[in-house]
Amino acid sequence: MRPLHVDGHQPPGMLGIFAEVDAAALAIERLRAAGMKRIVVFTPVPRHELEHALHAPESPVRLFTLVGGLTGAATGFALTIWTSLDWPLVTGGKPIVSLPPYVVIAFELTILFGALSTVLGLLINARLPRARRMVVYDPSFSAGRFGVFVAPPAGREPEAAAILRESGAVELRERPVEIHVGTL
Repeated sequence: MRPLHVDGHQPPGMLGIFAEVDAAALAIERLRAAGMKRIVVFTPVPRHELEHALHAPESPVRLFTLVGGLTGAATGFALTIWTSLDWPLVTGGKPIVSLPPYVVIAFELTILFGALSTVLGLLINARLPRARRMVVYDPSFSAGRFGVFVAPPAGREPEAAAILRESGAVELRERPVEIHVGTL
């Protein structure tokens, strides 16, 4: 998904400020029903009603963790088997390649690779680090208000504004001004 801001300081879209979570959830559902998918929500606290209305897809970070963990397990077994075969040490007639002791190394590398790939997946999917991030924000979002920012397709701005107003927006800003994240 493309970022919601353009080269200027005013993103194409509108920001509706709501006093009630139910009104914000209704606005999100109506915007999605109208085919507008580029929606960002600002809340003072996490609310399951808004998450449900957004229909957010499942995070792909867990796939990074799975692939990293499986790679770590395979690497752990490959490393220990290769080491045992390259420098064979026969003790008491036991086999050179014996899997039970290698499980410990494979387990440790599973955890290590899984954790590192989880962090990598988080950074990739969150598109971090962002050198210069601008966001649409209003201080009232920290004081109990809910914000719904929508970037409608070209020519459908009046429809999006009408949906936000009809859903109960206390205030509606078209092309709101962005601020630097660090200046909050």
